[in-house]
Amino acid sequence: MIHFKKVTKKYNHDFWALHGVDLEIKDGEFVSLVGPSGAGKSTLIKMLIKEDRPTSGQILLDNVDLADVPDQDIPFLRRKIGMIFQDFRLLESKTAFENVAFALEVSGVPEESIAEDVKQVLTIVGLSDKQKNFPRELSGGEKQRLALARALVHRPKIILADEPTGNLDLVNSYDVVKLLWRINELGTTVILATHDVQIVNTVGKRVVTMEKGKVVRDQLEGGKYII
Repeated sequence: MIHFKKVTKKYNHDFWALHGVDLEIKDGEFVSLVGPSGAGKSTLIKMLIKEDRPTSGQILLDNVDLADVPDQDIPFLRRKIGMIFQDFRLLESKTAFENVAFALEVSGVPEESIAEDVKQVLTIVGLSDKQKNFPRELSGGEKQRLALARALVHRPKIILADEPTGNLDLVNSYDVVKLLWRINELGTTVILATHDVQIVNTVGKRVVTMEKGKVVRDQLEGGKYII
């Protein structure tokens, strides 16, 4: 499904964020992308949604070279991909229901379909009783589950989670990861960028380790990640 071929990224003429990354992720995999800050994890994720572009190399998604996707088609590309961020990125002036619905409204989904889809994903993430609450009225864990509902509402093929537990306590972190695990078991490909060793070992899936813009280790499912 996803294939990075010798991908490099250079900033400001002298800083290399990625160095010749070769990485293949198959349909339905759960991959934990680990490494210290500055290792290149977020850059790799941004490349997949064309928030950033490689200096050289190829990125293929479903055998389509992302370099060939014109700017006007980027919104359609992103509908295949659900994004979850550390800082939630919720709309503070909208309720939980409206935050999720807005993701469908801007995509032109018919109004009659929106209510049913939103209620369904809010139930999946355990927020059916919080539909009328604003983000300021939610806990950190609830905010991240709301962000996950917003990412899920398009029924994406891929979920990209960039440090989704970075602002959460241990209990809420495990709740979010269990949801990601459940979503993966239903067939969605999940890429989880994190530095939390406990979370990675709880997931127990494939672990790709990055350092200084390079993939330095690729452990298959079942092993324990050790720094």
